[in-house]
Amino acid sequence: MNRLAPLVLAACALAVGIAAAIHYAHGGLTLSHYDARAHLVVARRIIDSLTPGWMQIGAVWLPLPHVMNMLPVQVDAWYRTGASAVVLSAIGMAAAVWALASFTVRTTGSIVAALAGAALLVLNPNVLYLQSTPMTEPLLFGFSLLAVSLTSSWLDAGADTWPTSAGLAAAAACLTRYEAWPITGALIVLTGAVLLRRGMNLSSSIIACVKLAAWPAAAILLFLANSRWTVGSWFVSGGFFVPENVEALGHPWAAWEQVRDGLYRLSGTIAVRSAYLGAALVTIAFARSRTRAPLLLVLALAAAGLLPWYAYIQGHPFRIRYDVPLTAACAATAGAAIGLLDRRLRPFVAAALVTAVLSQAPPLDRQAPLIAESQRDATNMAGREPVTSYLASHRDGRTILVSMGSLGHYIHDLSREGFAIHDFLHEGNGELWTFAMLRPSGIVGWILVEERAEGGDAIFQAARRNAQFLDGFTRVAQGGGVALYQRVP
Repeated sequence: MNRLAPLVLAACALAVGIAAAIHYAHGGLTLSHYDARAHLVVARRIIDSLTPGWMQIGAVWLPLPHVMNMLPVQVDAWYRTGASAVVLSAIGMAAAVWALASFTVRTTGSIVAALAGAALLVLNPNVLYLQSTPMTEPLLFGFSLLAVSLTSSWLDAGADTWPTSAGLAAAAACLTRYEAWPITGALIVLTGAVLLRRGMNLSSSIIACVKLAAWPAAAILLFLANSRWTVGSWFVSGGFFVPENVEALGHPWAAWEQVRDGLYRLSGTIAVRSAYLGAALVTIAFARSRTRAPLLLVLALAAAGLLPWYAYIQGHPFRIRYDVPLTAACAATAGAAIGLLDRRLRPFVAAALVTAVLSQAPPLDRQAPLIAESQRDATNMAGREPVTSYLASHRDGRTILVSMGSLGHYIHDLSREGFAIHDFLHEGNGELWTFAMLRPSGIVGWILVEERAEGGDAIFQAARRNAQFLDGFTRVAQGGGVALYQRVP
């Protein structure tokens, strides 16, 4: 029964996820977030591009989600609707539930605790919405929880072999989203603590941790090398946002308050406080029992908060979406803590907790913070209609210069008018982009410029620096912060 329960919960999570995806698709929300559309463009452009190939994978976003969707997204219908990426998201959440349930049952022996943790994770309205979109957080949940669960299994087996499965799961997480980097680091440290608690000597514990770290370290090095080959820099850490978060810029405590407040808005006070209590119970169990020591690994998920905290200190604009991985940490920690209670109390505490949490954050809530944030681009989408209409009615086969970093989502919008990605020249086209940014009139027939968001895109800045940049082009349409220029004889 203990082995079957995680599979049943994963199947239920997949069914709930598919139903939610259909619900949000009917509401027109699947692609409302601009990053959802941009992720589809990055996956598609690996093949559909003026210069197709591995360089199109890019160097800012981590590559695995785009590589996984690279072939399915070449189907026009799946590209325009995001269907293939939504399927990956739903599968990622099902894998997360399986891993969470397996970990909880193995470490506590409680199916009730596994059910509670899974319910808290899957039924959060913000998580439920994200797994219904092409966003990459659901895959992060899946790979990170798999890494935690498989590492726990490896520890229970004695940790005297190479943790290949756990290492590969951690590596996959590290190639999916940056939050996985601190999660993996914390997982390795906590693994060492568990090994020492179980009586392994220090040198053997270090060797075991190095084995666990080998796979994710190799994955990160591969990504850094790809970044170096692609854009000439080992790591792209700036240039893609304006440091406008003045309140947190250079102020660690203010940045931490923003992370904390975002989590409270996403999950509700009951979920967060139950996670705090759960973390305390897990730590006590680690200190009191060698058998239950691997429960400590669940705390590694909380390290996801380090990424937004650091970003806000650098002045990155506040985004409530960056707190979503912490909702998984809350759900997993609270579920694990229920498994530490007296067997007779578990069903009542689990039912009361899930009911209370869902009363604060009801599933399918259209007013959920993340859904509201995801529709920030709705006004701009409507405002860009004059640009879309003019470009579609006057298309002549000439290449369109556009900054993928700023208007990748708009490239996807234009696919509804029949435009392919190889109709555009962007940063991913290497030397073509470099030459076009020197003298666009000799290379392209159209230019799309983002003039407002983040202080204007690279093309806007080039035009400000060089008064002759737009010579030979006429401004023919504008709207939603975007201007369209047409080259004339």
